[in-house]
Amino acid sequence: MSLPIAEYGRAVNRTTTGDVVLGNNCILLGFMVNNTNVGTLQLRQGGSGGTILGAATSPPVGYGRFPAACKGGLHATIGGTALDVTFFVVDGQL
Repeated sequence: MSLPIAEYGRAVNRTTTGDVVLGNNCILLGFMVNNTNVGTLQLRQGGSGGTILGAATSPPVGYGRFPAACKGGLHATIGGTALDVTFFVVDGQL
């Protein structure tokens, strides 16, 4: 009999552009958009100049599953007028 898989991570809230996880490998499980008013989100692995994980998007309010391995950290570029996002990450994993 196999054990159940627990999928959980540390919550990191951002309302402005910046690092979600600075310089360390991590796994992004997903993110919860708490509030938005024409905001956009673009994610990068490895810091602000790192590899883009997807095109800039205007995510709806609610939870979005976005499993991604982020070598060297995770950076969120938040644009538009307002966006409040909580990211769920597992530190030190790849």
